[in-house]
Amino acid sequence: MQFFMYLSDFLIPILIFYILGFGLLTKTPVFEEFVKGAKEGLSVTVSILPTLIGLLMGVGILRISGFLDWFAGVARVITDLLQIPAALLPVIFVRLFSSSAATGLVLDLFRQYGADSQIGYGASILLSCTETVFYTMSIYFMAAKVKKTRYTLPGALLATAAGVAASLFFAARM
Repeated sequence: MQFFMYLSDFLIPILIFYILGFGLLTKTPVFEEFVKGAKEGLSVTVSILPTLIGLLMGVGILRISGFLDWFAGVARVITDLLQIPAALLPVIFVRLFSSSAATGLVLDLFRQYGADSQIGYGASILLSCTETVFYTMSIYFMAAKVKKTRYTLPGALLATAAGVAASLFFAARM
């Protein structure tokens, strides 16, 4: 394990020197290619910025308005039937849109229930086992100009459901 810790300290510098050395050997103008890539990255960032702002605003409005707490209360019958802690439902829902907003909700759960509670464990594992489906789809499909997403959303939601189930299963075992 100590070897990997030592290796990780040098991995980025080794990678940078490798890229520079390869560029020199192939007579590639490395800095010019870097600047060209940075310009392309900046243009992609500018093109996806409205989508990103819209998603973050939507999640913020849902969180501040109290809708998520109301939704958890209404869905309590279903969550009790499925043995899902109702407090985790807002995290599951928000995680589909925003990782940072879901992290904020998890911090609130830590304050209320404790990080070592079953809800705290479930929330922690949940953030590790799921993805920001709608954020990722909107950003990547917009950047790549994909119009037909086919089975991406159903597949991503199925994977998220599996991640939620796994996180609840493992949290119950702790």
